[in-house]
Amino acid sequence: MSSSNDVTSRNDVSSDEAVSSTEIRTLPLLPLPHGVVFPEMVLTVAAESDQARHAMADRTTGDELVAIPQRDGQFGTIGVVVRVEQRGQLANGIDGAVLRAIRRVRIGRGEVAPSGALHVSIDEIDAAAPSDTAHALAREYRVIAEELLDTMGNGRFASMFDGMDDPGQLADTIGWWPDLTDEQRLQLLDTVDPEARIALAVEWARAALADARVTADIRSEVNEGIERTQREAILRRQMQAIREELGETAGDDDTLTEYRRRIADGELPDAVAAAATKELDKLERTSDQSMEAGWIRTWLDTVFEIPWTTTTDDNLELVTARAQLDADHTGLGKVKERIVEFLAVRKLRADRQVDGKAGDRGSGTILTLVGPPGVGKTSLGESVARTLGRNFVRMSLGGIRDEAEIRGHRRTYVGARPGRIVRALTDAGSRNPVILLDEIDKVGADWRGDPSSALLEVLDPAQNATFRDHYLEQELDLSDVFFIATANTLDTIPAPLLDRMEIISIEGYTEDEKVAIATDHLLPSLLERNAVTADEVVVGPDTIRAVVADYTREAGVRRLEQRLDRLIRRAVSQIAHDAEVGQVQVTVDDLRPALGPTSLREDPAERTSLPGVATGLAVTGAGGDVLFVEAAAIPGDAEHGALTLTGQLGDVMKESGQIALSYLRANRHQLGIEASLDQRFHVHFPAGAVPKDGPSAGVTMTTALVSALTGRRVRPDVAMTGEVTLHGKVLPIGGVKEKVLAAHRAGISHVILPMANGDDVDDLPPHVRDAVTIHLVDTVDEVLDLALVAS
Repeated sequence: MSSSNDVTSRNDVSSDEAVSSTEIRTLPLLPLPHGVVFPEMVLTVAAESDQARHAMADRTTGDELVAIPQRDGQFGTIGVVVRVEQRGQLANGIDGAVLRAIRRVRIGRGEVAPSGALHVSIDEIDAAAPSDTAHALAREYRVIAEELLDTMGNGRFASMFDGMDDPGQLADTIGWWPDLTDEQRLQLLDTVDPEARIALAVEWARAALADARVTADIRSEVNEGIERTQREAILRRQMQAIREELGETAGDDDTLTEYRRRIADGELPDAVAAAATKELDKLERTSDQSMEAGWIRTWLDTVFEIPWTTTTDDNLELVTARAQLDADHTGLGKVKERIVEFLAVRKLRADRQVDGKAGDRGSGTILTLVGPPGVGKTSLGESVARTLGRNFVRMSLGGIRDEAEIRGHRRTYVGARPGRIVRALTDAGSRNPVILLDEIDKVGADWRGDPSSALLEVLDPAQNATFRDHYLEQELDLSDVFFIATANTLDTIPAPLLDRMEIISIEGYTEDEKVAIATDHLLPSLLERNAVTADEVVVGPDTIRAVVADYTREAGVRRLEQRLDRLIRRAVSQIAHDAEVGQVQVTVDDLRPALGPTSLREDPAERTSLPGVATGLAVTGAGGDVLFVEAAAIPGDAEHGALTLTGQLGDVMKESGQIALSYLRANRHQLGIEASLDQRFHVHFPAGAVPKDGPSAGVTMTTALVSALTGRRVRPDVAMTGEVTLHGKVLPIGGVKEKVLAAHRAGISHVILPMANGDDVDDLPPHVRDAVTIHLVDTVDEVLDLALVAS
């Protein structure tokens, strides 16, 4: 390429090209910024650019120009002389002309004429006589080009080759092919040797023919498939008419006939039956080879697998039901009472024939069991199903992030299927099962949707009678389903969903309850699992209590079960190695060899031996726990009065620390603080890897700071919990039972609680109330009087 002001030839004419220059003259330059022109082409050009307008100025019919491709401001070295065939205005009002391309020329130097047009010198190119190779390639090209046009369905244009024998002229016709790139057209134009040019044309025509053949084959196969499908559909309708005349049914139609019979027998609701009938009619008109036929069959199979009318009879004997619940689980009185209440309502509705009346929403129930791991939430769902005499399905929701998991996928998607609710009903085999929604607090949300929003309809008794799955596109009555959800914490459950649930808290078990559970439930199950009897492996009550006290600190019994399982496996190993061993006694002395050293427990008396350490109570996802708060005053620090809080604390807990320090500053004299408060304070919560948050540690931080400033130690047998205000009031908190149970497990005998939590004390087990003295306080002064050792 050359610049627009200096158009020079970049190719010298070599002897191999067999060309000669005859006459040198100048012509106005017409730039072609977009296309490429070949000899014998006719084109219409608009004078849009200044250069084009100057070149075409004063040009009349019969005058000549030289058209040169222009790319990125650069001109080619080979152009085409064009003759003006017609001048005038185009439809858009721009001046234009119809030009006919005549011959290739080589471009020389240029100069700007007084009119402003750029004139360039041209060197005529006269090709020598074509070689035999060029003629052979020309014949091959003609054959390929005619076949290509015929394959594309444009065979009538093959007449353009009539009377065209020159190889160079034939080669230029490939420039009409629409699939050629701009670079290929420029290469073709710059190739002045006819033999080289016809060789390029043959190469490109072969490639185009190969592509055209593939396209034609694909088109033929598609057309044949469409014709075959249409033919099969017609024949299928004819065969159906013949069968109807003969009163016969084909083997493949047995399933459809069975579906129609079930619809006639009333197994489906009216709206669903109408939709199923419509799909059956469509299926009979659809070819088996069609993809849609498979979709329709899958939908019909799903619809007829759902137990639309199948129900199980509830066991409404209240005394028997309570006895079954007591046999399955120790403790959990509130849950058992709620189940019995549900049965009582069902019994009364059945006796008074309330079910089935107009406007009746049924008696669907949604319970949510909230508690730490291992307290029996999941197994309680199975027990409820056995007690009611209903089918049971467990549906794990942990980690679900796609709304379609609940509502199903729409039928337009490949591989679509119904949601988990519909599949749970299908697995249960009845329309009134007990469905356990396990780990509902661990439902996630992302760009695919929010499953908890879909659960709003499922868990609302006012709406779930008309639940609509995206795949079924039909209403499904869930009002008779007994939903039981389980969660470790309520913090991650959205408020609208939480509002639809009846919350029952399972706080955890005391040491005595764990011993009873291990004796009555865990040991018999573990002995059976390990293929031994109670006579072969004996684990006494003292051993069980030692395991509970020294090797577990959980609210539930899952770790206890693991420890007992390890003891039994060790005993089974002895029996397997020595056939003469008739019985193995597992004693307290066997615990350390089997279970290792006891779990490390922090002694409150040791931790609070120094001023500035207080014992607090908290609730985590694993239940209640005892935590120690350490406070230190650092004099002489540059940042006077600053407070540092460490231990992976949340914003609410950090604010509680600021409130505690502000209260001390405002009441230092009343509290007997003589030390300066113009220093830096550091409050630390050990176990820094565990996130902590909430306002209930306010009184503990206040007590620890006062202890550090006055030098008075905190009593080692006292633990406390409560929110503190700027005026020293102690406000109520939650999780009282879990916190007191944790204090009892840690051997603490005095617990300080807010006065407003007095009613929660009644929920404590009697033996815990006897072992732990509860102090109800209303102000921080009362807390300090009870917690600090007298100076």
